[in-house]
Amino acid sequence: MLTKFRLDNFTSFKIDTTVEIDRTNYKILSDKNIYEDTLKGVMFVGANASGKTNIIRGLKFLLDMLFAEKNLNLSTYHCLFSKETYFVLEYDFNIKGHSINYLIQYDVAEEAFIEKLKIDNRVVLNRVGSSAETEITEAKIYSDIDKNSLLLREIYFNTKFRNNSVLKEWFLFLLNSVYLDGYKRQVFSPGKFPLGLNEYLEAEGVESINSFFEVYNFNQRVEYSNKSSGQYTAITAKEKDIFFKREGVGEPIPYPMESLGNQNLLNLLPSFFHVIKNGGMLIVDEFSSGLHNFLEELLIAYFMKHSKNSQIIFVSHSTNLLTNSLLRPDQLYAVDFVSIDGSKIKRFSSEKPREAQNLEKMYTSGVFGGIPKFSDEKNNFE
Repeated sequence: MLTKFRLDNFTSFKIDTTVEIDRTNYKILSDKNIYEDTLKGVMFVGANASGKTNIIRGLKFLLDMLFAEKNLNLSTYHCLFSKETYFVLEYDFNIKGHSINYLIQYDVAEEAFIEKLKIDNRVVLNRVGSSAETEITEAKIYSDIDKNSLLLREIYFNTKFRNNSVLKEWFLFLLNSVYLDGYKRQVFSPGKFPLGLNEYLEAEGVESINSFFEVYNFNQRVEYSNKSSGQYTAITAKEKDIFFKREGVGEPIPYPMESLGNQNLLNLLPSFFHVIKNGGMLIVDEFSSGLHNFLEELLIAYFMKHSKNSQIIFVSHSTNLLTNSLLRPDQLYAVDFVSIDGSKIKRFSSEKPREAQNLEKMYTSGVFGGIPKFSDEKNNFE
């Protein structure tokens, strides 16, 4: 599982910033929100354009660089208001008791990577520019490495880490991870699992979704077929379509006619179920898009209860999630944009709130930062 990650000169994070995902001394929710001393997720809250999305872009960058079938425009990740020409990302994982540290540095001016990989504090890959030394493969020395890609990616696709069980387990964790944009409904599965809504329903059917709806007393069920009928309405389509049927009504409601919230929920659930079942990170931007507050709370509580080797790392504006009944203070971060210094974060637990305190009220009163600085003078609205 991911234990921490660092961003330096990356997008809006001009100042070296570390996100800790290790447990602190809080006792609350230890039985649900922690797995093997690592938190099962963190939430980022803050004003619009404060840098919340840029934090999780740091995680998506890792997945894209290792697995995506496209070349990234690396210059766009460099902090635009910094005189330095490089950016750094560093990731720490705990994989079955083994520590993995992976550092990526890219110099935009030189168009050159630095990569360093450590397993249990032992350097097993060290790259500077187009040359590298490694203990992972039989070939100990590499030269003429592609300047636009990572050597670790090349080694993985060539060897699948056949002789290194720790790296194999780490990459399995990464391959099972999913990035989801809740607003744009975009899904990226490094392992190429069928997690887009239609492909998921084609592969898995509707059973898991409808079982979830039944257990939690949703007044609706989903169909995926060429036709659907009710008492008054019958719909036939050339290709399979998604229909909602609500209790007490029973008439088929085509997916495009359903509410935005229901559409977004349905797009989220395949990735949600997949990561809980298989492990990995569920990285979600705009988690709250179109969802009712109670539904958001249900989803977070469900994830924390049912996941094991899994983490949800997400951005939300929903302050109702800032409660010790759902998330511990060490699982919450406020994000601010501070002029030319860029984005900064503050972990709620740094203020040492008591378990009985109202975290939402503390946040909205400005204790943790990360709140919009709008004027509330009445004459501004007259």
